[in-house]
Amino acid sequence: MLTRFTILALFLASPAIAQDAADPGTETAPAYETAQVVLETTMGNIVIALETERAPITAGNFLRYVEEGRFDGIVFYRAMHLDWGEQPNGLIQGGAQWDPDRILPQIAHEPTTVTGLSHTRGALSMAMGEPGTANGDFSIMLGDQTGLDANPEAEDPVWQNGYAVFGHVIEGMDVVEAIHAAPIDPAKGEGWMRGEMLGEPVVVVEARRLPTE
Repeated sequence: MLTRFTILALFLASPAIAQDAADPGTETAPAYETAQVVLETTMGNIVIALETERAPITAGNFLRYVEEGRFDGIVFYRAMHLDWGEQPNGLIQGGAQWDPDRILPQIAHEPTTVTGLSHTRGALSMAMGEPGTANGDFSIMLGDQTGLDANPEAEDPVWQNGYAVFGHVIEGMDVVEAIHAAPIDPAKGEGWMRGEMLGEPVVVVEARRLPTE
């Protein structure tokens, strides 16, 4: 499961694959419509801004999981560690894990070349096997991993499409870091994921949409 995401994550283990985030310059960035969600975990709260305007399909899918209670009781089960760049670096991953009582139909892929988003620190990205197969599992970036962005010049179609960013953490990166630092069980996981699975997954007790201010 999620083989492609794991393979790309292995490429990220080399700092040569990492791309520098674009210089925002001095111009004021335009304000885009977002929706805020809080993930109440057993280690603390994570507040997320979902890019409902720039990534409407992917953000809308995540909101549906939240509003239908499908993320209540899910877990963060994976912590990938990268030894390059500013530490901590890597990602955490959680979601529905193909639970038939939770998962919704797969969604169309929204590449970063379309949304204008990027895999920077705090970004949320959909886990998937191939473009168009994402549904209910997602990752949060600990550091800039823009090598996961779409790259139209790449020869491999997977790299051409990249992964779909659909939001970013606005509060609770300390909680994300705490989950990332939780003990790993070296015996858990299959294939490339072996050695990246949390010994005790961190439960999302409740996921809910926050009221618009």
